[in-house]
Amino acid sequence: MNRPQNMTNDPTVLYDENYYETGLIKGISGYVNYSWMPELTLKMAHHLICELKIGPTDTLLDFGCAKGFLVKAMRILGVDAYGVDVSNYAISQCPTDVVKFCQQISCDDKDAGFTRHYNWMLSKDVFEHIEEDQLRKIMTAAHKFVNHMFLVIPLGKDDTSGQFVIAEYDKDITHVTAKTAQWWQKLFEETGWTLEFMTHSFKGIKENWTQAHPLGNIFVKLNSDSSVK
Repeated sequence: MNRPQNMTNDPTVLYDENYYETGLIKGISGYVNYSWMPELTLKMAHHLICELKIGPTDTLLDFGCAKGFLVKAMRILGVDAYGVDVSNYAISQCPTDVVKFCQQISCDDKDAGFTRHYNWMLSKDVFEHIEEDQLRKIMTAAHKFVNHMFLVIPLGKDDTSGQFVIAEYDKDITHVTAKTAQWWQKLFEETGWTLEFMTHSFKGIKENWTQAHPLGNIFVKLNSDSSVK
């Protein structure tokens, strides 16, 4: 999907209060009153920890953390988790117990906002919001700062139409990268990442979507160095 020609690229404007609180009503996103839902987010965090074998001494970055809810869930479960997001509004709405672990970044900064090493980087439903040239910059920069990466990405019908397999994803006007699994795999390889697995489902994450649309998303684990445990 392409953003309207007169639409700003300023993330502080794109991802404002309207985007998170009335986006579905206004036809700009799928959010309405985006709030902490522990029964869903704690379940997701638990399965991520167990399935990916995230260790008790590992550091974790939620890239595109929005209001920091996954950071909160991970910290409740004992993970040293942090979050970054381009939205000033979202970061301002982080729960008080995790706000000090979350910060606003600009992907235009040197190293795309990365400033320290992390064992893990998670990014769920974020990469489809980012243009291809910026994606390459982020993936290349992350390779220097991150050992392992886990991504959840909605898939495009093809690599040219800009339409997603799941039609609901086309309704978010900030979705700009709708590509096939093969396209994404090529991007990972070209930016230096080793693919450990790519699957269309993952326990505890987006199960309602994967049951209704089995081929609509990919769940990917990448390693920056195959020798890193």
